[in-house]
Amino acid sequence: MRIAITTSSFAQFDRDPLALIERAGFSFVLNPHGRKLTREETISLCADCQGIVAGTETYDAEVLDRLPELKALSRCGVGMDSVNQEVCAARGIAVRNTPLGPTRAVAELVAGLILDMLRNISRMDRELRGGTWKKRMGSLLEGKKVGIVGYGRIGRATGDLLERLGARVAFSDPFVREADRERMELPDLLAWADIISLHCSKTAEACHLLDGAMLSLMRPGSWLVNAGRGGLVDEEALAGLLRSGHLAGAAIDCFEKEPYTGPLREIETAILTPHIGSYAREGRIRMEIDAVRNLLDALGVSA
Repeated sequence: MRIAITTSSFAQFDRDPLALIERAGFSFVLNPHGRKLTREETISLCADCQGIVAGTETYDAEVLDRLPELKALSRCGVGMDSVNQEVCAARGIAVRNTPLGPTRAVAELVAGLILDMLRNISRMDRELRGGTWKKRMGSLLEGKKVGIVGYGRIGRATGDLLERLGARVAFSDPFVREADRERMELPDLLAWADIISLHCSKTAEACHLLDGAMLSLMRPGSWLVNAGRGGLVDEEALAGLLRSGHLAGAAIDCFEKEPYTGPLREIETAILTPHIGSYAREGRIRMEIDAVRNLLDALGVSA
């Protein structure tokens, strides 16, 4: 049997995930492109494979139709937005993900991005390298009100970490009614918070969770972080609100279309990273091992 590993990178820091596959008697093929696969590349790479260790590429009905041998798909990550789970269930394709591996990595990235925004670190670094010595006044995280949108494992862990740094945390999540922190409806949270951090899934609809109207509800001079899902934010509207100064800054790790080439690249108050939420060595190793074990278990093989 054959397994496709479609993530942009895999087993770079520890070969144990590949060794698990080999010990189970499977062969494997790796993503040769070093980036997110297109539909046709996914179909080509995964042809005749019974299992897939998946990245963020698309597995909709069109793609799944052309992978008749597929029996199990294991996401190396948390988000399942790219996988049509109804189609998988109808065709008997087992689906798994790895919710534990990236939790701390994403929470720490968000904390780092927030501190970067508040103290203008990346902006002054760019200026200094360009020959400008300018000391920009920043802000403290201590005492800031942080709104967490999406209160799953990563949202909770992010809130825990930011609280230990002195922030006050509340959240919005339509599926969580009782929790250890104050819950608000999304419009109220946007108007309340100094900093909004997104940790929710994207719905199947094409609309943005934070379109121009919703973004305008954010407090003047507030900040936005999206390390959740690409497409949650209307990036054109966000660029406009940053240009106008309504928002003091934004840090975006995932985009509606990747690689990102849009207008946020030209805005000094935007920090942009190339979808690296899970890219911490320790978390990545755990996530890759968990993804392989999940896949083998779904295929009925002991890891």
